[in-house]
Amino acid sequence: MPSKGEKYYFVASLAKGLRVLELLAAKGEMSASRMAGCLDTSRAAIHRFLTTLRDLGYVEKTADGRFRLTFKVVELGMKKLDGFEIRHSVHPFLQEMALACGETVNLGHWDGTAIVHLDKINSKEILRLDVGLGALAPAYCTGLGKAVLAFLPAHELDDYLESVEWVAMSPKTITTPEKLIVDIREIRERGYAIDNEELSLGLRCVAAPVFDHRGRPTYAISVSGPSQRMTKKKIDTIQATLLPLCRRISRLIGAPEQ
Repeated sequence: MPSKGEKYYFVASLAKGLRVLELLAAKGEMSASRMAGCLDTSRAAIHRFLTTLRDLGYVEKTADGRFRLTFKVVELGMKKLDGFEIRHSVHPFLQEMALACGETVNLGHWDGTAIVHLDKINSKEILRLDVGLGALAPAYCTGLGKAVLAFLPAHELDDYLESVEWVAMSPKTITTPEKLIVDIREIRERGYAIDNEELSLGLRCVAAPVFDHRGRPTYAISVSGPSQRMTKKKIDTIQATLLPLCRRISRLIGAPEQ
């Protein structure tokens, strides 16, 4: 029977299973015991939920015994992607930016652990970055990600720094929280982030956050291109257009005045 205060149709076990998915989405890889503590339930109960979710393909177990979401969850998100309201609202702004700079322009969404690519305008140049829509990208070594991280509440940034798996994507990747924090301080001061070949050698990117109706940096827009074209002079020119554009988008989606 439903607990006091719950609707008669409320399926408690389904709700608990969804909370398991939500927790993994928010925190990343976790052990069963830690999840049990976070959800205030027994380890045995958590194991039943995780085993079921693993059988259904939504969760997988890592070599060290922790659990994480699979890309099947992303597939569900991809089906939602076409209906993502902000894509339709922001697309004209991406076109405006692409026309102004001649490089690839990307719209990213912060999902709590990584950046999801929602939309883009490809450069007409032959040599360019081509990331698929719905693709996930790490935050610590991308312009989109660092633009978001720099403006997260302190406790959320701390949680991310504790949970992230530091992988050197290139020789220039920042792989320690201490160095990333230094970079983040600079991003806060100037208002935009730079990926200086940190994700991939030969690729540079400049990005700025877009704030939602709660004042959270839920989105970011970046301009990316080969390092030989994305010189310091060009990045300076791009950011002068990108920052006002991101402020316009933030106002459009209801962000409080900064």
